[in-house]
Amino acid sequence: MMTLLLPLADDDATARLGTDLAAILRAGDTVLLSGGIGAGKTHLSRALIHARTGERDIPSPTFTLVQTYEGVPEIWHADLYRLSHPDEVIELGLDAAMAEAICLIEWPDRLGDLVPADALRIALEVEGDGRLARLDGPPALIAALRRQQAERLLSSAGWSDAGRTPLAGDASARRYDRLSGAGGQAVLMDAPPRSGDDPADFVTIGRHLNALGLSAPKVLAQDLPQGFLLLEDLGDDLYARILTQAPEREAELYAAATDVLIRVQGAPAPKGLPDLSAADWAEAVRPAFDWYGRCAGAGDEAEPTIAALTAALTLHADGPRVLILRDYHAENLLWLPDRNGVARVGLLDFQLGQMGQRGYDLVSLLQDARRDVSPATEEAMIRRFDPSEAFRAQYAVLGAQRNLRILGIFARLAVMGKPSYLPLIPRVWAHLRRNMAHPALAGVPLDLPAPTPDLLDRIARCRP
Repeated sequence: MMTLLLPLADDDATARLGTDLAAILRAGDTVLLSGGIGAGKTHLSRALIHARTGERDIPSPTFTLVQTYEGVPEIWHADLYRLSHPDEVIELGLDAAMAEAICLIEWPDRLGDLVPADALRIALEVEGDGRLARLDGPPALIAALRRQQAERLLSSAGWSDAGRTPLAGDASARRYDRLSGAGGQAVLMDAPPRSGDDPADFVTIGRHLNALGLSAPKVLAQDLPQGFLLLEDLGDDLYARILTQAPEREAELYAAATDVLIRVQGAPAPKGLPDLSAADWAEAVRPAFDWYGRCAGAGDEAEPTIAALTAALTLHADGPRVLILRDYHAENLLWLPDRNGVARVGLLDFQLGQMGQRGYDLVSLLQDARRDVSPATEEAMIRRFDPSEAFRAQYAVLGAQRNLRILGIFARLAVMGKPSYLPLIPRVWAHLRRNMAHPALAGVPLDLPAPTPDLLDRIARCRP
């Protein structure tokens, strides 16, 4: 099952959800509606029924228990509040209807063990002046709903007839489609509300980067409450793809990417961005112990490492803050040869941008979890960015923090059913050990085992 959280600002937003559901439900689909009195269950149902049938006289089934509406398929709207036993559901014929009609059922707890395994559950609760809808249902149904919700934005922007091709995603909940139509190509970002990334942050950071003469995708249209952005398509020439085919271009491409960081950090950052303390950054490595260490059988005693890493960060990497983009690496950078200077580097996946230390994004670029950067290129880019010995210490400390955190994240993702991250762990470990060898980290203990094939297999079989 998949979960989707949808803030509904008012009754109109609730009705739009009903209309979108009407477009995707099919025979045998059951929607279970829960929430207190006045939470909006009947309002949602009425909008759905009206959109599906055109009916306007839609009474609440509070007293009749069930109202039916003709159509292909038929719609059953039930309110089971007054039922005392699941057997009464059978007497109403609702069990049979759930197999062949569209059923909207309020107070579904009265169903007992008659609840269909693939039912869509919608829990409504009052939130401020509006509501919050929590949807739990089959992934295919949730995906169909998101496609339907996106249509409103695409229609208003003139892209409703465009073809869609899914693009590769990442570890986040975001999904991307390339749109192809009469107007050319664009990219649709689907960032479900409250899933960890706010598309409004993407808009803010992207606007800032473009104002600096850089190449973030321009926003063509947006529906921020629903979590959709229609973006300029910057193409397919990812750094990672180019370097696979032409590794001799590594120094050229990485020099341009390093110059982008110098441009970003040479300008004031947008106001109001998160700014974490050294202790916060150190605390972020805890997943390495909670997931990698625990699954490896090494225990999860994180406190000594976190305390010592806090001290190292405070001493070597706690100076004036700059804007950092967080995931600045070869799979989030595009080469745009038709543009000039730093604009030749297309930028993706920067919505988590925040205030941080100068060296963080350079570490992300040069100590890539997904590809090996040659030692010569890494050394040349460090010198290009900042040749001082003080920066070398900062680079090592931030590298240890970042790679230790990634070690835990990749282990967690593998345990949660994404084994494709396991083969990346040895490279992350190698980065970590190289950073830990710097004198600035001499006092930081790291009681974790190396990722041998046996240990990676143990992580794959570990349970949450």
